[in-house]
Amino acid sequence: MATYKIDAAHSEVTFKVKHLMISSVTGKFQQFDGSLQAEKDDFTDAKINFEADVNSITTGNEQRDGHLKSDDFFAADKFPKLLFQSTDVKKVNDEKYSLTGNLTIRDITKTVTLDVTYGGQIVDPWGQTKLGFEVEGKINRKDFGLTWSATTETGGIVVSDEVKLHMNFELVKQA
Repeated sequence: MATYKIDAAHSEVTFKVKHLMISSVTGKFQQFDGSLQAEKDDFTDAKINFEADVNSITTGNEQRDGHLKSDDFFAADKFPKLLFQSTDVKKVNDEKYSLTGNLTIRDITKTVTLDVTYGGQIVDPWGQTKLGFEVEGKINRKDFGLTWSATTETGGIVVSDEVKLHMNFELVKQA
């Protein structure tokens, strides 16, 4: 069985949420970790585990970041980790996969399916085998207890329920 760990220096975990329904705010988690274990070269038997430190969330605005960490959203003091554990990997074609797993936010676990693009495998100049993956998907934040909402004077929504996820991962094969 081959084990690969996320190389955080060459990876990113980002999300986008509509603000006032006219623009998007992008955020990211700066601290995260994860692994992929597989026996098959096509990763169809992969077991994937991922976690992000909720307190590492950043949107480029300190006040907004503080609000996201509060009980209105992630409640980072009570629920410091966002977790994902795979349950199924389906190969769509040579580059595309459908990844299903359990996502836990605020102690609420829901099944999500994400689109994965395999970027390939390479041995770097230092002899390390590396894999690249791009992961995309959408979740409804309210499914995970992130229910804060407000409306504008004209009845518009301040923050959309839909959250777009976009992650790039470089993984290093472990000895």
